[in-house]
Amino acid sequence: MKIKELKLYSQNLLEQIDFYSNQIGLDLIETSENEAQFMVGKSILKIVRSEKFKPYHFAINIPSNKENEALEWLKERVKILKDGKTEIQDFDFWNAKAVYFYDIDKNIVEFIARKNLKIESKEKFSVNSLLEISEIGIPVSDIETTFSTLKKIANIEIFDGGFERFCAIGNENGLFICINKKIKDWFPTGDKAHSSEFEIKINENGREYELEFINEQIKAVANNV
Repeated sequence: MKIKELKLYSQNLLEQIDFYSNQIGLDLIETSENEAQFMVGKSILKIVRSEKFKPYHFAINIPSNKENEALEWLKERVKILKDGKTEIQDFDFWNAKAVYFYDIDKNIVEFIARKNLKIESKEKFSVNSLLEISEIGIPVSDIETTFSTLKKIANIEIFDGGFERFCAIGNENGLFICINKKIKDWFPTGDKAHSSEFEIKINENGREYELEFINEQIKAVANNV
Protein backbone atom coordinates (compact mmCIF):
# COMPACT_ATOMS: atom_id res chain seq x y z
CA MET A 1 0.00 0.00 0.00
CA LYS A 2 1.22 3.47 -0.85
CA ILE A 3 -0.03 6.56 0.97
CA LYS A 4 -0.30 9.24 -1.70
CA GLU A 5 -1.85 11.97 0.47
CA LEU A 6 -2.75 12.34 4.14
CA LYS A 7 -5.10 15.14 5.22
CA LEU A 8 -5.00 16.11 8.89
CA TYR A 9 -6.66 18.94 10.82
CA SER A 10 -5.10 21.63 13.00
CA GLN A 11 -6.12 24.51 15.26
CA ASN A 12 -2.67 26.04 14.73
CA LEU A 13 -2.25 26.16 10.97
CA LEU A 14 0.23 29.06 10.80
CA GLU A 15 2.39 27.54 13.53
CA GLN A 16 2.32 24.17 11.78
CA ILE A 17 3.33 25.79 8.50
CA ASP A 18 6.29 27.41 10.25
CA PHE A 19 7.23 24.15 11.97
CA TYR A 20 7.15 21.90 8.93
CA SER A 21 8.61 24.38 6.46
CA ASN A 22 11.23 26.08 8.63
CA GLN A 23 12.15 23.63 11.42
CA ILE A 24 11.77 20.38 9.49
CA GLY A 25 12.40 21.87 6.03
CA LEU A 26 9.59 20.30 4.02
CA ASP A 27 8.72 21.90 0.70
CA LEU A 28 5.50 23.91 1.04
CA ILE A 29 3.88 23.19 -2.32
CA GLU A 30 0.53 24.90 -1.80
CA THR A 31 -0.98 27.20 0.80
CA SER A 32 -4.15 29.17 1.38
CA GLU A 33 -5.92 30.81 4.32
CA ASN A 34 -7.22 27.46 5.55
CA GLU A 35 -4.77 24.76 4.41
CA ALA A 36 -1.20 23.90 3.52
CA GLN A 37 0.35 21.06 1.54
CA PHE A 38 3.86 19.71 2.00
CA MET A 39 5.89 17.16 0.06
CA VAL A 40 7.07 14.26 2.21
CA GLY A 41 9.12 12.16 -0.18
CA LYS A 42 6.58 10.56 -2.51
CA SER A 43 3.62 11.57 -0.32
CA ILE A 44 1.71 14.78 0.34
CA LEU A 45 0.90 15.96 3.86
CA LYS A 46 -2.10 18.27 3.86
CA ILE A 47 -2.94 20.24 6.99
CA VAL A 48 -6.35 21.95 7.17
CA ARG A 49 -7.51 24.54 9.69
CA SER A 50 -10.29 23.18 11.91
CA GLU A 51 -11.55 23.54 15.48
CA LYS A 52 -12.42 19.83 15.59
CA PHE A 53 -8.75 18.88 15.78
CA LYS A 54 -7.44 16.23 18.17
CA PRO A 55 -3.84 14.90 18.05
CA TYR A 56 -2.74 12.21 15.59
CA HIS A 57 0.03 9.67 15.26
CA PHE A 58 1.67 9.19 11.86
CA ALA A 59 4.98 7.86 10.58
CA ILE A 60 7.41 8.59 7.78
CA ASN A 61 9.75 6.04 6.22
CA ILE A 62 13.44 6.89 6.07
CA PRO A 63 16.31 4.91 4.49
CA SER A 64 16.94 1.56 6.15
CA ASN A 65 20.42 2.53 7.37
CA LYS A 66 19.76 6.08 8.61
CA GLU A 67 18.15 5.90 12.06
CA ASN A 68 21.28 7.16 13.86
CA GLU A 69 21.79 10.08 11.50
CA ALA A 70 18.07 10.85 11.64
CA LEU A 71 18.26 11.05 15.43
CA GLU A 72 21.13 13.54 15.37
CA TRP A 73 19.43 15.59 12.64
CA LEU A 74 16.18 15.73 14.59
CA LYS A 75 17.91 16.63 17.86
CA GLU A 76 19.00 19.88 16.22
CA ARG A 77 15.34 20.71 15.53
CA VAL A 78 13.00 19.05 18.05
CA LYS A 79 12.86 17.32 21.41
CA ILE A 80 13.05 13.55 21.05
CA LEU A 81 10.26 11.51 22.65
CA LYS A 82 11.88 8.68 24.62
CA ASP A 83 10.83 5.36 26.09
CA GLY A 84 12.59 5.72 29.41
CA LYS A 85 16.09 6.83 28.37
CA THR A 86 15.94 5.20 24.94
CA GLU A 87 15.96 7.60 21.99
CA ILE A 88 15.93 5.04 19.15
CA GLN A 89 13.20 2.44 19.55
CA ASP A 90 14.08 -1.06 18.38
CA PHE A 91 11.12 -2.94 16.90
CA ASP A 92 12.91 -6.23 16.42
CA PHE A 93 9.65 -8.01 15.55
CA TRP A 94 9.38 -5.71 12.51
CA ASN A 95 13.14 -5.46 11.89
CA ALA A 96 12.85 -1.69 12.19
CA LYS A 97 14.11 1.21 14.29
CA ALA A 98 12.28 4.46 14.96
CA VAL A 99 12.61 7.94 16.43
CA TYR A 100 9.64 9.97 17.71
CA PHE A 101 8.91 13.67 18.23
CA TYR A 102 6.00 16.10 18.62
CA ASP A 103 4.98 18.71 16.10
CA ILE A 104 3.25 21.94 17.18
CA ASP A 105 -0.11 20.21 17.69
CA LYS A 106 1.46 17.43 19.78
CA ASN A 107 0.88 15.00 16.97
CA ILE A 108 3.27 12.10 17.54
CA VAL A 109 5.49 11.94 14.45
CA GLU A 110 7.73 8.96 13.81
CA PHE A 111 10.72 8.50 11.52
CA ILE A 112 11.11 4.77 10.93
CA ALA A 113 13.94 2.85 9.24
CA ARG A 114 12.54 -0.46 8.00
CA LYS A 115 15.41 -2.86 7.39
CA ASN A 116 13.29 -5.26 5.31
CA LEU A 117 12.74 -2.61 2.64
CA LYS A 118 16.50 -2.53 2.02
CA ILE A 119 16.40 1.11 0.92
CA GLU A 120 19.85 2.33 1.89
CA SER A 121 21.40 5.71 1.23
CA LYS A 122 24.98 6.95 1.14
CA GLU A 123 23.87 10.58 1.28
CA LYS A 124 24.06 12.59 4.50
CA PHE A 125 20.66 12.60 6.23
CA SER A 126 18.49 15.60 5.38
CA VAL A 127 14.85 16.42 4.74
CA ASN A 128 15.43 14.92 1.30
CA SER A 129 15.97 11.54 2.99
CA LEU A 130 12.27 11.29 3.86
CA LEU A 131 10.79 8.61 1.61
CA GLU A 132 7.03 8.59 2.16
CA ILE A 133 4.30 8.78 4.77
CA SER A 134 4.03 5.17 5.89
CA GLU A 135 1.58 5.05 8.82
CA ILE A 136 -1.55 6.70 10.15
CA GLY A 137 -3.01 5.77 13.50
CA ILE A 138 -6.66 4.70 13.75
CA PRO A 139 -7.84 4.41 17.38
CA VAL A 140 -11.21 2.64 17.50
CA SER A 141 -13.38 0.56 19.81
CA ASP A 142 -13.79 -2.28 17.30
CA ILE A 143 -10.66 -3.28 15.37
CA GLU A 144 -12.29 -6.19 13.57
CA THR A 145 -14.99 -4.01 12.00
CA THR A 146 -12.38 -1.48 10.86
CA PHE A 147 -10.29 -4.22 9.25
CA SER A 148 -13.34 -5.76 7.58
CA THR A 149 -14.21 -2.38 6.05
CA LEU A 150 -10.68 -1.85 4.68
CA LYS A 151 -10.66 -5.41 3.36
CA LYS A 152 -13.98 -4.88 1.61
CA ILE A 153 -13.06 -1.52 0.11
CA ALA A 154 -9.51 -2.18 -1.06
CA ASN A 155 -8.66 -5.81 -0.22
CA ILE A 156 -5.98 -4.67 2.25
CA GLU A 157 -4.48 -7.46 4.36
CA ILE A 158 -3.25 -7.60 7.96
CA PHE A 159 0.48 -7.01 8.30
CA ASP A 160 0.73 -7.78 12.02
CA GLY A 161 -1.44 -8.12 15.11
CA GLY A 162 -5.02 -9.11 15.81
CA PHE A 163 -8.41 -7.74 16.77
CA GLU A 164 -8.11 -7.36 20.55
CA ARG A 165 -5.45 -4.69 21.07
CA PHE A 166 -3.37 -3.80 18.00
CA CYS A 167 -3.57 -4.47 14.27
CA ALA A 168 -1.29 -3.09 11.54
CA ILE A 169 -3.11 -3.27 8.20
CA GLY A 170 -1.26 -2.88 4.89
CA ASN A 171 2.46 -3.32 4.28
CA GLU A 172 5.77 -1.65 5.15
CA ASN A 173 5.26 1.13 2.62
CA GLY A 174 1.86 2.03 4.05
CA LEU A 175 0.06 0.93 7.21
CA PHE A 176 -3.13 1.72 9.06
CA ILE A 177 -2.12 1.38 12.73
CA CYS A 178 -5.38 0.29 14.28
CA ILE A 179 -5.51 0.17 18.09
CA ASN A 180 -8.23 -0.50 20.65
CA LYS A 181 -8.37 2.90 22.30
CA LYS A 182 -10.15 1.47 25.35
CA ILE A 183 -7.07 -0.51 26.40
CA LYS A 184 -4.10 1.02 24.56
CA ASP A 185 -2.51 4.48 24.32
CA TRP A 186 0.19 5.78 21.97
CA PHE A 187 3.80 4.63 22.31
CA PRO A 188 6.22 5.91 23.54
CA THR A 189 4.51 8.76 25.42
CA GLY A 190 1.36 7.10 26.74
CA ASP A 191 -0.68 9.93 25.19
CA LYS A 192 -4.40 9.24 24.95
CA ALA A 193 -5.33 7.91 21.51
CA HIS A 194 -8.09 10.00 19.93
CA SER A 195 -10.28 8.91 17.02
CA SER A 196 -9.15 11.99 15.12
CA GLU A 197 -10.80 12.61 11.76
CA PHE A 198 -8.63 12.39 8.66
CA GLU A 199 -8.77 11.76 4.92
CA ILE A 200 -6.28 9.67 2.99
CA LYS A 201 -5.51 8.78 -0.61
CA ILE A 202 -3.86 5.41 -1.12
CA ASN A 203 -2.73 3.15 -3.93
CA GLU A 204 -3.36 -0.56 -3.41
CA ASN A 205 -3.04 -3.30 -6.02
CA GLY A 206 -2.85 -0.77 -8.85
CA ARG A 207 -5.99 1.12 -7.83
CA GLU A 208 -6.35 4.47 -6.11
CA TYR A 209 -8.75 4.98 -3.21
CA GLU A 210 -9.80 8.04 -1.28
CA LEU A 211 -10.94 7.24 2.26
CA GLU A 212 -12.19 9.24 5.23
CA PHE A 213 -12.22 8.41 8.92
CA ILE A 214 -15.06 10.01 10.90
CA ASN A 215 -16.70 8.94 14.17
CA GLU A 216 -14.58 5.76 14.29
CA GLN A 217 -15.85 4.77 10.85
CA ILE A 218 -13.70 4.49 7.75
CA LYS A 219 -15.38 4.69 4.37
CA ALA A 220 -14.59 5.25 0.71
CA VAL A 221 -15.03 8.74 -0.69
CA ALA A 222 -14.05 7.78 -4.23
CA ASN A 223 -11.89 5.32 -6.09
CA ASN A 224 -10.44 5.01 -9.53
CA VAL A 225 -8.82 2.24 -11.52
